[in-house]
Amino acid sequence: MTATYAVRDTATMLRRNLRHMQRYPGVPLMMVFLPVMFLLLFVYVFGATLGNGLGHGLGGRGVYVNYVSPAIILLTVASSATATAVGVASDMTEGIIDRFRTMAIWRPSVLAGHVLGSMIQTLLAVAVVIGVALLADSARPPGRPDGSPPPVSWP
Repeated sequence: MTATYAVRDTATMLRRNLRHMQRYPGVPLMMVFLPVMFLLLFVYVFGATLGNGLGHGLGGRGVYVNYVSPAIILLTVASSATATAVGVASDMTEGIIDRFRTMAIWRPSVLAGHVLGSMIQTLLAVAVVIGVALLADSARPPGRPDGSPPPVSWP
């Protein structure tokens, strides 16, 4: 089997995986929105209290969102790996792998297609989480022009 056949078969399996994402958007949407909800929950519900423990009295939500964002990004990547494992396991139980074994395809192309599709999903989800984290960090009212705090400051 040549490299061109391997690339072609992998591209076919990637296209199959992307079509599954389009037809069944529950898993990709959950993979994007669950980390965003965790980020917003931790920042806006717990952020003021937990952020005060960071920064030696200068903390708050702004400090806490910078502290918790890497953990939420890691959670996003871990959930993507889980989604890939579930996709491969469902292919195994549905019998599609048995059908692929009877065809003249490059054997690792099924797994490579799942992994590449998962990478695309992960990049999208991480971009959304980073965007929400940047918005949550900048969603504070500005101070006055003379540098004094606003009349009502956010905790």
